[in-house]
Amino acid sequence: MTENNNPPPAATPAPAPAPATPAAAPQPERRLQWLSTIAFAFVAVVGVLVVLYAWRLPPFTSPIVTTENATVRGQVTVIGTQLSGYVVEVNVQDFMDVKAGQLLVRIDDRIYQQRYEQALAQLAAQEAALSNWAQQRASSEAGIAVSRAALANAEAQAKKSAADLNRVEQLVADGSLSQREFDQSRATQAQMAAALAQAKANVDISQQSVQSVVVNKQALAAAVANAEAAVKAAKIDLDNTRIVAPSDGQLGQVTVRQGAFVNSGSQLMAVVPRQLWVIANFKETQMNGVQEGQSATFHVDALDGAVLTGQVERISPATGSEFSVLPADNATGNYLKIAQRIPVRIRIDAGQANARRLVPGMSVVVSVDTSAVLNDSAENPAPPPPPKKIPEKARP
Repeated sequence: MTENNNPPPAATPAPAPAPATPAAAPQPERRLQWLSTIAFAFVAVVGVLVVLYAWRLPPFTSPIVTTENATVRGQVTVIGTQLSGYVVEVNVQDFMDVKAGQLLVRIDDRIYQQRYEQALAQLAAQEAALSNWAQQRASSEAGIAVSRAALANAEAQAKKSAADLNRVEQLVADGSLSQREFDQSRATQAQMAAALAQAKANVDISQQSVQSVVVNKQALAAAVANAEAAVKAAKIDLDNTRIVAPSDGQLGQVTVRQGAFVNSGSQLMAVVPRQLWVIANFKETQMNGVQEGQSATFHVDALDGAVLTGQVERISPATGSEFSVLPADNATGNYLKIAQRIPVRIRIDAGQANARRLVPGMSVVVSVDTSAVLNDSAENPAPPPPPKKIPEKARP
C-alpha cells in the first residue's frame, strides 16, 4: 500500500456577503422631530413673553405702575392715663364705637378732689390778703397825716421856744432875769429843735411805710396768681381722672379692668378714627411718572379683591430706609445695589360702599395711572437756559 504524499486540495473560500444598504428613516419619526422642535421653540418664546410681561418690559410697557407693598393706614390713637390710682369704672368693651368726649374709664378721684378744694382755700386766703391791702394803705396814709400834724406842732413849738430865748437873752442882759432862767430857756429851745427833727423823721417813716404797702401789693397779687394757677392745676388733675375718647372712632382691645391700679403713662386701649388712607411703597424705578393728583386703584385682599379708587395725595420726601432706626451705610463693606422704595400716600375717594369695611393694616395691591401728566409749569416755571460762553479766540 503506497502512501499518498500529495497535499489535499485547498478549500474554496465562501463568497463574502454583500454590504447591507442603509434603510431609509421612516417618515413619521422625522415629522415627530420637527414637531418637537417647533413645540420647544414655541414654549421658549412664550416663556420669554411671560417674563417680559411680568416685568413690564417692551413691548408690554404700560403707564400703570403696580405694587403689592401697600397697606391701609389710620390714626391709631393709644389711650393712656396721666395719673396714678385705682380704676373705679370702665364703661366700654372691646371694639365698641365711641363718640368724642364719651367717658371710657374713671380713676378714683377722692385725693384729687381734696387737693382741688385745698387749692381753692389757698386762693381764698390770698384774695383776702389782697383785699386787706387797701385798708393797710389807707392806714399808712393816715399815719402820714398824723406825722405831718406832729411836725407842724413841733415847728410851732420850736418857733415859740426861739422867740422866748430871744426875750430871755434881752432880759438877762439888762439884769431883769437870772442866768438860771436863761439856761432853762436855752435848754427848752434845744428840746423843741430835737422834737422838730423827730417829727420830720416820723414823716419820712410814714411815707416809707406807705411805699412799702404799695410795693407789697405786687407780692400779694403774685400770691393770688400763684394760688389761681394751683387751682387750675388741681382742676386739671381732677378732670384727668375721667378718661374720655379724643375723637369719634372704634375701640381696639380694652386691657384695663375695674379695680386695677394704673400708673402714669399706662396704656389702656386704642381708638381708631374713621379717617383712613393707603400707603404704597413703590420702587424707585417706578416713580418716574408718579405725581400728586393722579388717579389710583387698589385691590383689597380681605374683601375678596374688591376694587376701590383714590388719588395720589402726597409723596414721601425720602425713601423708607432713610426713616429707619438704623439707616444703611453703603460707604463700608461690599455694596449690593437694591432698589429702594418711596412711600406714596393715597387718599381714598368718598362715597364707596366698601370703604367703611377698611381697617388699618389691611394689605392691598395699588395701581397708579401715570398717563395723566399734570402740568405744573405755571407754578414752577423752568429756569432760563444759561448764557452761552464765548470762546476766548472768538472774542474781539
